[in-house]
Amino acid sequence: MTEGAREWAKRLGTVGLWTHDVERMPVAGARDYVHAIESLGIAALWIPESLGSKEAFAHASLLLAASQRLVVATGIANIWARDPVAMANGARTLVDAYPDRFLLGLGVSHAPTVQTRGQSYARPLEYMRRYVEAMDAAPYVGPKVDVPRVLAALGPQMLKLSAERTLGAHSYFVPIEHTSVARKELSAGPLLAVEQAAMLNEDPVAARATARRHMKRYLELDNYVNNLRRLGWGDADLAEGGSDKLVDAIVAWGGTAAIKARVEEHRRRGADHVCLQVLRADLKGSPTADIERIAKAVL
Repeated sequence: MTEGAREWAKRLGTVGLWTHDVERMPVAGARDYVHAIESLGIAALWIPESLGSKEAFAHASLLLAASQRLVVATGIANIWARDPVAMANGARTLVDAYPDRFLLGLGVSHAPTVQTRGQSYARPLEYMRRYVEAMDAAPYVGPKVDVPRVLAALGPQMLKLSAERTLGAHSYFVPIEHTSVARKELSAGPLLAVEQAAMLNEDPVAARATARRHMKRYLELDNYVNNLRRLGWGDADLAEGGSDKLVDAIVAWGGTAAIKARVEEHRRRGADHVCLQVLRADLKGSPTADIERIAKAVL
C-alpha cells in the first residue's frame, strides 16, 4: 500500500484540477477542455459524481480517451449509485484500458442525495467497510488488474479506514488545519489528495460573494458541517453563508501568489497533491483562462 501510494503521489503531481465544469459540457467541449489542461502540464483531473452528474465510469472513459497522459480520478464515485461488484469491475475495465491513468475515489455521499435515490443512509462508516471488502471479493472474468483507490475521508475513523484498505484519502471542502489532522491520522505513508477551491479575484467583496455561492450547498450538508465543528468552527462562522474568516479558509482568493501560498501550506502540512477547484465569477467565459494563469504560477 505505501509503495503504491508513493508511486501515485508522483503520478498525480503536486497540483491537479477538481471540476464540475466538464459535467456541464457536451462531449466535444469536454475533449477540448482536457486537451487544453493537458497542454498546460496538469497531470490529474478529478471529477465528481453527485445527483444529476454524468455517470462516473462512462464520464471517466470519455475523458481518458480524449487525452494522452492525463490521470482521471473520481472525486468521488458514489458507493450508493452501484453495488460493489459493479464498482469493482467498472474500475477494473478502466484500469485495464488505461494503465496508471485511472484512480478510483470512493465516497459515502450525503444523506439527502442517498434518500433521493430511495435508499437509507445509515452507518456510513460500516457500510463503506463492508463495501470495500465486497469489492475485493467481486468476481471478474477479465484480465487481473489491481485497482488504485482512495476514500473520501474527513473524520478520524474514515481516515483510518482509508489508510488500512486503500492508497489513502481524498479530502474536500476543508481548511488547511484539516490537512494537518488528516496527515496525522493517516501516518506518513498513505496518499493525501486535498481539494482546494480557488479564485482569481482581488476584490474582497466580489470574491467572498462568489465564494459564498459555492459554499452554500456544502454548509447545508451534515458531513461537512460536522467536520468544521470538529476543527473548532462555531455557530457564528457557519451561519448566513459563512463568516468572512471561514470563507477565506475554504476558498483561496486573490492573485496567483495567494493561491500558490495556499497550495504550499497544504503541502507543508502533509498533502501530497492539491486538487484546485477554480471558481469562475463569469460562467459564460472561458473555462480554462483562469486555470492557465494559475498553472503558470503553481506548476
